[in-house]
Amino acid sequence: MARDLRQFIELLEKKGQLKRIKTEVDADLEIAEIANRMLQAGGAGLLFENVKNSPYPIAVNLLGTLERVCWAMKMENPLELEELGKKLGMLQQPKPPKKISQAIDFGKVLFDVVKAKPTKGFFPPCQQVVIEEKDLDLNTLPLIRPYPKDAGKIITLGLVITKDCETGTPNVGVYRLQLQSDKTMTVHWLSVRGGARHLRKASLMGKKLEVAIALGVDPLIILAAATPIPVDLSEWLFAGLYGGEGVKLAKCKTLDLEVPADSEFVLEGTITPGEVLPDGPFGDHMGYYGGVEDSPLIRFHCMTHRKDPIYLTTFSGRPPKEEAMMAIALNRIYTPILRQQVSEITDFFLPMEALSYKAAVISIDKAYPGQAKRAAMAFWSALPQFTYTKFVIVVDKEINIRDPRQVVWAITSKVDPVRDVFILPETPFDTLDFASEKIGLGGRMAIDATTKVYPETDHEWGEVLESDEKIAEKVTQRWAEYGLGELNLEEVNPNLFGYEIF
Repeated sequence: MARDLRQFIELLEKKGQLKRIKTEVDADLEIAEIANRMLQAGGAGLLFENVKNSPYPIAVNLLGTLERVCWAMKMENPLELEELGKKLGMLQQPKPPKKISQAIDFGKVLFDVVKAKPTKGFFPPCQQVVIEEKDLDLNTLPLIRPYPKDAGKIITLGLVITKDCETGTPNVGVYRLQLQSDKTMTVHWLSVRGGARHLRKASLMGKKLEVAIALGVDPLIILAAATPIPVDLSEWLFAGLYGGEGVKLAKCKTLDLEVPADSEFVLEGTITPGEVLPDGPFGDHMGYYGGVEDSPLIRFHCMTHRKDPIYLTTFSGRPPKEEAMMAIALNRIYTPILRQQVSEITDFFLPMEALSYKAAVISIDKAYPGQAKRAAMAFWSALPQFTYTKFVIVVDKEINIRDPRQVVWAITSKVDPVRDVFILPETPFDTLDFASEKIGLGGRMAIDATTKVYPETDHEWGEVLESDEKIAEKVTQRWAEYGLGELNLEEVNPNLFGYEIF
């Protein structure tokens, strides 16, 4: 059971999923190039022990496969993530139990919430070494620059921790930070994010916003911070629910903020409202360089770290990347919550190749005409993270939505583009999506690839081709007798059918 970054690295090494690189490497471009090749091949996590011009090693690609993301969540199978989703869904929309068994299940969830409350860490490892402002130099951190036209060095997997200056409610997010000087960085966050809201409130009250950056934390906490589920719970509590026990927190040395006690590094600073610098361009998850934006400037005045700390990082870009693997896992967590929000949805999938949120395939148990359109509209409004989903494809429950061949068959055999495609123009959209005619404003499309019923069509639908049940059973029983018993027909190589998937 990994509880901090070091224990997770040990777990990967025991399972043969970590490679230690002792050759000197450069954090400028070289590490990202090596890691990207490993990501493309589904390779092991990497620990670079000899980083040019830095005393600290770099860990990358630790969450580069779905299997390793599951391990970070204390699970072995992606289906277990749906059980976690059911638990979170029960907390989001609690319903009066109708049966004793339901009351018992809800009681178990409440007990899990009690266990998940954060605890205080005494003598926290993250403060074993304290570096005050006069000695602080952010250039000692092995910050990577992934792409040749990136504006500078970045932090990508830091927990950015802020607090509402009026209510004291904390927010934990994962935002990109760009190095600006030896003591300053800009933070890039969307206006709807918690940190941005806290900064606006601090500005109205004429106060600086305190900011702590926790680097090298338990990957489970990163996943909790990246989960935008609309439940009135803190990210610390989410992490506790994910891991089955509370996160140990420690108060910062110079700020009224709490950070994970086992963090490898902690940066402490403040933002003065209105103080900004240009941030970007950087390669982003869309597969292009983003634009340049004026972003809030953080002035750091303290850094603490563990003895012999490890720097954890990653980078964005066209999938597969670590962020895409995390999104696939979170997809499983959302599934039961989405079913609770939209009852006719039986399953949904956000393909990694569609940038993990730009296209969704949902299956429904169709019962009446027009239901596919209703399901698509409900999907777009069910959870905040689906606001920027550009395409929704609705299929029947019999279709395996994780098999692109079945989905393409459903589209081509069940869709009349005039009748079954509808488009919503000029809706609020992702500013990183360059396909939109106007940045921040774009269209979205739904495709009804379900079997049509009257009055959606006025003619009979063709009968589906199926094997004779008796003959199929006979062939199954005699399969070995045919001399074919050694063949595994479950593992199909898609490249045999004209695909080029490596």
